[in-house]
Amino acid sequence: MMGTPSGRMRQTILYWLKDPSAHFPAPRRRDTAETGVTARAIAAKLGVPRRTALAHLDFLTRLGVLRTRRIRGRTHYRRDEIRIAEVARMFEKGW
Repeated sequence: MMGTPSGRMRQTILYWLKDPSAHFPAPRRRDTAETGVTARAIAAKLGVPRRTALAHLDFLTRLGVLRTRRIRGRTHYRRDEIRIAEVARMFEKGW
């Protein structure tokens, strides 16, 4: 799942969202680590259309590794570290 080209893109998104302030410019008076990052910002950084970024973000959200938060009509995405740790443990145990 994560070895395909789209999987590498998802890995990149998760990597960037681990430390969003280092990879994305902070909006006015907001901490990107707390609020998350919009699909538009992720799409711009990936160099893909917003719809493509949204498809990847929706997939990661359905997996449970991303959390969403609505702020002023926009959805912000951030990592769910607890769920990521659970998934990592499942892979370490071999399912």
